Amino acid sequence: MDQGRIEIFRRMSILRKTLFSRLFIILDMENGLFSEWIPRYRYYLRMRNYSDRTIESYEEIIGRFARYLWLRRHSEPGKLIFYWKDLASARLDTEIGVTVPLVTDFLSFLSSLRSYRPRTLHRIISTLSSFYRFLYAQKAVDSNPLVAIERPRVKEKELIYMKHSQVLDLLASIPDTRDRLIVRTIYATGVRVSELSGIRLEDIDFEGHTIRVKGKGGKIRTVFIDGETLDDIRGFAGERREGPLFPGQMGNPISPRTIQFIFRKYAPAGITPHKLRHSYASELYTRSRNLRVVQENLGHSSIKTTEIYLHTDVEERKKVYRDYFPLSKKDES
Repeated sequence: MDQGRIEIFRRMSILRKTLFSRLFIILDMENGLFSEWIPRYRYYLRMRNYSDRTIESYEEIIGRFARYLWLRRHSEPGKLIFYWKDLASARLDTEIGVTVPLVTDFLSFLSSLRSYRPRTLHRIISTLSSFYRFLYAQKAVDSNPLVAIERPRVKEKELIYMKHSQVLDLLASIPDTRDRLIVRTIYATGVRVSELSGIRLEDIDFEGHTIRVKGKGGKIRTVFIDGETLDDIRGFAGERREGPLFPGQMGNPISPRTIQFIFRKYAPAGITPHKLRHSYASELYTRSRNLRVVQENLGHSSIKTTEIYLHTDVEERKKVYRDYFPLSKKDES
């Protein structure tokens, strides 16, 4: 057999293998079910240190989407309208492959039966997009259909926060030592509620005035804390040298829900732990003008996230207006 024919047979062999490989992927895509891939996605999220609460939220959204698809695929062709009660009888054993129109129909279904805010719809789309990015990386689908979905515009709303003097007044109004220290520690460090509940006494460097906290995604960072708050922590801890800084039931760390209850009990309406974190960010930036430090202290992976916390003070804006806007000069004459 001459060399030319050998080369032709070799190329035909490679082509057959490629075709069989692609056929296998296509068949696998057609047979991939939500009931199979949701547990795999859950494991993937756990490996990336997502919180249990976030994983439950993702599963709920994806499961609802899967049941809607099951209804669409197992109902009479002429039936266009479904209701929430119909989802109860639907199942997860339906194919993961989906078209853009079906995704659009699902979002219309959500919007027509419940009053979803744009921010909620945005989160639903982001969740489904994350799921399909995972499927695409696993070669379970050939594309992410959510890429073609236009996300609703989310209006920016003014963030409520407290000035430094107002925080001090709040602290002075809290009679309970533990509750007052919880509120003060959030303001002193800018930590999230979940991070605060996870702080252990071993994480606190009393000499270096720092605390090691475990943030989103299991990332460890160092936050700073003032001497007066550390003194209060020493007094609160007493003889304890290890374990949760704020013990809850059965010696476990205090729950985020309990911390949120404390804020509802003492703080002004609308002031949550997250808003106090905003106060921390605003005060630190206003006095330092160092956005990068604020970002790292808050544990934000992107500086874009930090920017939404920041704003100029009204008095500062007034001063700039009076100093630089030409018409304001007439007020001084």
